[in-house]
Amino acid sequence: MPKKDLNQLAKSIVDQAVGDAPKFMTAKREASRKGGQIGGKKRMASMTDEQRTALAMKGVAARKKAPAGKAGAGLVKK
Repeated sequence: MPKKDLNQLAKSIVDQAVGDAPKFMTAKREASRKGGQIGGKKRMASMTDEQRTALAMKGVAARKKAPAGKAGAGLVKK
């Protein structure tokens, strides 16, 4: 994306201030996100308790290995 010149930057700031900012999510992205949310629910419903536990433990292990600046790294007690 090319850098904005001063006039374009000023216009975008004013648009954001008055609520006329463009939508960043297109219809295609929104449909994809909605499908992903449905898929996650169906995945969890089809898993056994042992499979869900294993998946949760895998997530905990990944968060423990994450550097302090990564999202979720501070959620795990050591």
